[in-house]
Amino acid sequence: MAEQKSESTLLKKVWDIANVLSAAGVGFTDYVTQLTYILFLKMDEEKEELGLTSTVPDGCRWKDLVSLSGKDLVDKYEEILQELSEQDGIMGTIFTGATNKIDRPVMLKKVMDMVNEENWYMMEGDVKGAIYEKILEKNGQDKKSGAGQYFTPRALISAIVDVVDPKITETVADPCCGTAGFLLAAYEHMRTQSRDMEKQKFLKEHALHGADNTALVVTLASMNLYLHDIGIKSSPIEYKDSLIDTSDTMYDVILTNPPFGTRPQGSVDVSANRPEFIETSDNQVNFLQHIMSIVKTGGRVGVVLPDSVLTGDGATRKVREKLLKDFNLHTILRLPTGIFYANGVKTNVLFFDKGEPTKEIWVYDYRTGIHHTQVQNPLKRSDLEDFVTCYCSGHRQDRRQTYSKENPNGRWRCFSEEEVAKADTLDFKWINLEEKDTRTVGEILDEMQEEANGIQDAVAKLKTMLGGIEE
Repeated sequence: MAEQKSESTLLKKVWDIANVLSAAGVGFTDYVTQLTYILFLKMDEEKEELGLTSTVPDGCRWKDLVSLSGKDLVDKYEEILQELSEQDGIMGTIFTGATNKIDRPVMLKKVMDMVNEENWYMMEGDVKGAIYEKILEKNGQDKKSGAGQYFTPRALISAIVDVVDPKITETVADPCCGTAGFLLAAYEHMRTQSRDMEKQKFLKEHALHGADNTALVVTLASMNLYLHDIGIKSSPIEYKDSLIDTSDTMYDVILTNPPFGTRPQGSVDVSANRPEFIETSDNQVNFLQHIMSIVKTGGRVGVVLPDSVLTGDGATRKVREKLLKDFNLHTILRLPTGIFYANGVKTNVLFFDKGEPTKEIWVYDYRTGIHHTQVQNPLKRSDLEDFVTCYCSGHRQDRRQTYSKENPNGRWRCFSEEEVAKADTLDFKWINLEEKDTRTVGEILDEMQEEANGIQDAVAKLKTMLGGIEE
């Protein structure tokens, strides 16, 4: 009970400071980033007080900062961020592209004072890790910042990890890791499988691999793992664009939710670096090709992808055909709208193994007749329990349909090899339920705005492709 009280008390402090900074014009994402830098410095100081060696260079430590105030504090803080962003190892990763976003000294001091009141290093990893996870979840709800694209609901992650079932001796990768939710869930799933010291060391130091092409996200992901005592010396998170990565490293398990939409403007063209890919501008289709290229033979994949990957023509269809030929796409989980922060997006989780062609495909429809929202009706782990049970992880030969002539709305159905071969797309539907629109007016308006933004972006890209059009 004491730990729960400590966790809730600390969270209240974090929220209180967030509200103060918000009123002063500092957004939650900027606050979380600065909190991460400050927390790292404070924990390093606590390590040194326990007789452990500091990893922070002289002149850049907590003691060099904590006694300052006013402009001196801001100047020194910015000097430290610059210095640490140039370091190697875990420090350089956490301080990737670090800049100060709290330029008012009194506000910066408030954050530092809050962090200074606690002893973070000796706090249980589960407690401080849980606190940070809740901060990241709240950050994901900040629609203005767009941070939601980096946050996959933890209930969904938990179900995916449970059925893919990574083992403690295996390597697990997420090539677009966001705040490292999949990697952390995989770690929690694997760490109880053995008490062998060598296996535990391998798990903490070599098993997990993540990448992201956004400096802010690399910082948050690295700190998320660091606070759970993972990647203490060297972060398993790399700051890179996975789609242009041509390394030969292969992994046993891939767990990921590629970013929605198209590649950021100014990004390197994927086809220029990956000539082996079927050429397409679709971000998710390129990520699917990348995943297919980095999973070992016999390896397993759980990946969240939009409906368009299952239905698209042209290059998308060719990639889909390659997937069915070279991989066993044995399971599809159809997801409802309302579980991600991008409104109205229709997604699925594809589960496939490398090395054998697809024959039958099992589909669990957790979409038809179901609607979630982030606030009023968020997705819970219990909502996916029936899917996890039906999946029969480790004994898929025991699967039994809940769909039948007597129960035509059963959510778990097997499509035979013949049905798969005849199907024009992989968007399998069969449940006939009256769909009720339970969205609030605000949610409907948000979805309309998002669709309008998408059209605006598409028009802008079309103009660019055509070499500019006179207004």
